[in-house]
Amino acid sequence: MAGTIIDYLKKYGDQSFAEMPMNEVDSLILCQLSYLKFDGMVPDVSENSPSVTLTQIAAHADYEKLYADERYEKSNRALFEGMLAGKRFRDLKLNCYVNIIEKEWETQFSAVTCILSDGTLYIAFRGTDESIVGWKEDFNMAFLSPVPGQAYSVKYLNQVTGKLHSPFYVGGHSKGGNLAVYSAMCCADSVKERIRGIYSMDGPGFRPEVLQEHDYEAIADKVIKIMPHSSVVGMLFEQDHRYEVVESKTFGLAQHNPYTWKVTGDHFQRAEDIHESVKRLDNTINEWVLSLNNDQLKIFVNTLFEVLGASKAENLIDFTADWKKSMTGMVAALKEVDEDTISNINQIIKALFEIGAARIKHEMSPKRLKAGGQSKSKGSRRSRKKTAKEQPALTE
Repeated sequence: MAGTIIDYLKKYGDQSFAEMPMNEVDSLILCQLSYLKFDGMVPDVSENSPSVTLTQIAAHADYEKLYADERYEKSNRALFEGMLAGKRFRDLKLNCYVNIIEKEWETQFSAVTCILSDGTLYIAFRGTDESIVGWKEDFNMAFLSPVPGQAYSVKYLNQVTGKLHSPFYVGGHSKGGNLAVYSAMCCADSVKERIRGIYSMDGPGFRPEVLQEHDYEAIADKVIKIMPHSSVVGMLFEQDHRYEVVESKTFGLAQHNPYTWKVTGDHFQRAEDIHESVKRLDNTINEWVLSLNNDQLKIFVNTLFEVLGASKAENLIDFTADWKKSMTGMVAALKEVDEDTISNINQIIKALFEIGAARIKHEMSPKRLKAGGQSKSKGSRRSRKKTAKEQPALTE
């Protein structure tokens, strides 16, 4: 019976990395660990202080602050305690922590470096946290490259690997996966040579021009992208098509939660591919975004978050905790949006529905139905090894 990453820790937590090498489940565990709030407990990236172990963190006076993110507080606690219970992670060392939230520059960036018992490093980038600023930066990726978080990720990777000279993995969940791939594309050549693997766990992709500009193909064979079978976040701007699909214990957008991914033995339980209905939605969104110019995207994103900002909430927890107050502020803000902006947004949203309708019409055409419709794609399997340049365009 399939379990979760918590069950994996219970079953394999006492096996060292010498006994069982680093695998994809370990990667997701370390990516999720990066969401914990290590402020004041793990040395800052600018310091030259000794690394700390999980045991030392557990004894720290501020230990409870690790779980400040209420969304996954219970699961994160079980993760940390599970890592602490076995020799596989108990003596894991952490260093070079950074946590930056710059509201003015619409930036949320955090990372931590893990030193495994075999001496290799795992550089983990945190995904989008509960801050509104973090979500705004994610949306900014649609029209801005690099966003500040991406620029920080390159600087961080070069800085850490300049201090610590071991071979390393780099990875992250959600936006953290995007940062892992971006930093690997853009880091110094001498750093690229030391990369053992690049893990993007349901992380968004990149606009085609970004992949081309930074020679993605130079690192493509080291990228391991893993997504649940109803992925929306991980399929944003996905151009490569070399990805693995895994089963989840839940449905829809909730599958983005790493604690729902099914684990069998020392690996994730594989699914055939992204669900066809979800893939159709993903393709429609990607085609829509790529059809808009930067000015249109900027208007749409800025207006959306201007309205969200009127709620006065700094994070999603506050936003949902007092939703009546949040909605009151948003409704008032909508009344202040000028007619030209509303007209632009209406046109942008209309384009989304037109693209969606055209795609459905195309896929339901008599000619395609006679041919048997869309068969399940096998292109998601890594064995196929197609390059991004070989893939068909989003528009047909």
